[in-house]
Amino acid sequence: MSNISKGLQFFIFLLEQVAAHKQTTADKILKQWDDLQLSDLIFDMYERYHSEALENAFQDIDTLIMERTQQTGISSKK
Repeated sequence: MSNISKGLQFFIFLLEQVAAHKQTTADKILKQWDDLQLSDLIFDMYERYHSEALENAFQDIDTLIMERTQQTGISSKK
């Protein structure tokens, strides 16, 4: 993984952790983020998310999902 940026490494780690927290799979979480057009935004939050407790990132991501779901009407149930 040495050729992968720290940001991408953390994004993958965060994705896996969110999936475990939600008791689902990383591919389902990534699909949800992609459907809601949140993947890039979450990736860009590397500086913030990697320096705080994962639970804070989970909470922030849940808020982003809720807000985007309300804006788009796309279901947040994944």
